[in-house]
Amino acid sequence: MADNAAYTESMNRLIDEFARLPGIGRRTAERLAFHVLKTPGEEARKLARAIDDVKTSVKHCSRCYNLTESDPCLICAAGDAGKRDGRQILVVEQPKDVITLEQTHSYNGVYHVLLGHIAPLEGVGPGDLSIGPLVERVTGLAQSGKVEVILGTNPNLEGDGTALHIAKRLEGVADVSVTRLARGLPAGTQLEYANKSVLADAINSRQHMGG
Repeated sequence: MADNAAYTESMNRLIDEFARLPGIGRRTAERLAFHVLKTPGEEARKLARAIDDVKTSVKHCSRCYNLTESDPCLICAAGDAGKRDGRQILVVEQPKDVITLEQTHSYNGVYHVLLGHIAPLEGVGPGDLSIGPLVERVTGLAQSGKVEVILGTNPNLEGDGTALHIAKRLEGVADVSVTRLARGLPAGTQLEYANKSVLADAINSRQHMGG
């Protein structure tokens, strides 16, 4: 975007960076830039440090692929400590889905984040997701007892296709039960837009998948 001659070079750069954020138009970006300009120096630097910390400290849990600053993440660690059911794994597409489901306070198992869904037209196949590590994780757990895998992919074409692929990959693995969230979730929507009561009902009314 061309610089506005009314602003300094650094202000133009800040406005341009804010305008790159989702849902932020040029006018909003200008207001944010002026807010930063008027903010005391230490407060502005705290914002800059927070952004830097997110980029340097936040990573994916090596077990469930959720966002974390420790490895394993706090939810996986709680499963290891017996504070959550480590043999009940709810599979979702994105880390934000974990946040949405945790806000219902209706689930006390652990998670596995796929980091997307299968979308052949977009060039996204099973190998681009964390499906392989999920199968390995479940297979390993099943060697010492029963495991429930709850498929919580979004109730749309891509999510359903991804769920079916995972269910087929887990067919024949002893002591593994595959269920999916109940269709209290409206078809064609995404988890992040569902309210807490709908999500709670979906968790509590999950359905068995497979033969």
